[in-house]
Amino acid sequence: MFLCYPQESMETFFYFLAFLQIVLGAYLIWQVLQWLGYVRRRLHADPGFYSPRVAVLCPCKGIEPGLERNLLSLTEFVRQNYEIFLILASDSDPARSIVERVAKSSRVKVHVVIAGSPSGCSEKVNNLRVAVEQLPPEFEVLVFTDSDGCPGKSWLHHLVAPLGDARLGATTTMRWLIPNRINPPTAILAAWNAPVVTMLSEKGKNFCWGGGTAIRRDIFEQSGVLDTWRGSVSDDYSLTRALERTNRSIAFIPECLTLSYVETDLQGLLEFTNRQVLITRVYAEKVWARAAVTHLLYCITLVFGVILILSDIFQQRPAFHLVTLTFLPVLLSAIRSSVRLIGVTEALPAGKSQIMGQAWIYIVLTAFIPFLYLVNFANSLITRKIRWRGVAYEVIDPEQTRIVSF
Repeated sequence: MFLCYPQESMETFFYFLAFLQIVLGAYLIWQVLQWLGYVRRRLHADPGFYSPRVAVLCPCKGIEPGLERNLLSLTEFVRQNYEIFLILASDSDPARSIVERVAKSSRVKVHVVIAGSPSGCSEKVNNLRVAVEQLPPEFEVLVFTDSDGCPGKSWLHHLVAPLGDARLGATTTMRWLIPNRINPPTAILAAWNAPVVTMLSEKGKNFCWGGGTAIRRDIFEQSGVLDTWRGSVSDDYSLTRALERTNRSIAFIPECLTLSYVETDLQGLLEFTNRQVLITRVYAEKVWARAAVTHLLYCITLVFGVILILSDIFQQRPAFHLVTLTFLPVLLSAIRSSVRLIGVTEALPAGKSQIMGQAWIYIVLTAFIPFLYLVNFANSLITRKIRWRGVAYEVIDPEQTRIVSF
């Protein structure tokens, strides 16, 4: 199709696209350097001494890689003033035996909550709603986490301590995926997730991540989160929207980055990535739109450049300038990924050797992940259905969810 147009016109259009990508790439490198500076300042800062009574709430479902290790990590935090609530939708859940075993062996008090089946919201949201509604009044801070993460021993203290500033709405962090084995879908998933870490920053408009968020209970109640959750599929985006309505800020705590060991197949890869992007479209449409345009332009520039390079080679014309302009945005992406990797390994010293042993995933592979994002964006345009831990949902709007079957 492209070859139907004059070569000069095609090259002019490509130069325009390449210029945009180079400018954007340079800007994003500046942003990630700012992010790295913030990470380093946080790592050398005193977290504070705020030590309220904390409820750690962790929904669980099914057997997943490293489940027992992950749940045990919740019992090993250095602070003492907390209790754990492990929440299952059903007492027949396959994870029940592991949950009970962890509860019995824990030095910290662990409660096992059976939430029951959801109605009009996702199973995870229903689990959290039921658990929060049953909490005794002495718990001053709520901490939400996921069963697929393995936080470090100081994680809870660093996540909660900043809430000593009562003006702060919540603190949050993000996952870092490490493949359990290097098969293509798992490696692609780890690369797909990596850029999300630098979406959170010191002064940006942050969002809560359900695998690591802390909030004062009075702010949680004043923001009407339980009401927001009633028809929601997304616990964290709904929490974010509730805080935004009350003009509460969300602080990113990079020293609390959470390792998550993953293993998936092609179906699991598409299920996870399609779900995340569709939920983003429903709950944060502006974020979705900006990301869609950015990834689309990147992919068009790369594909268009390759077509022009092949055309010049076929016509025995010099193509070095086209090669340079085509792959310079890729190089800028790799540089950005390398800076991100430096910050992540400094924030996660315990996982440094594993992360660096798979650095090619987070640097090389990430440069081509926008093509998968395009698949996700296209999917989010044609359907409102997602599958999550064996349950299918239709996400009608941010406050209306229907349990369906595909």
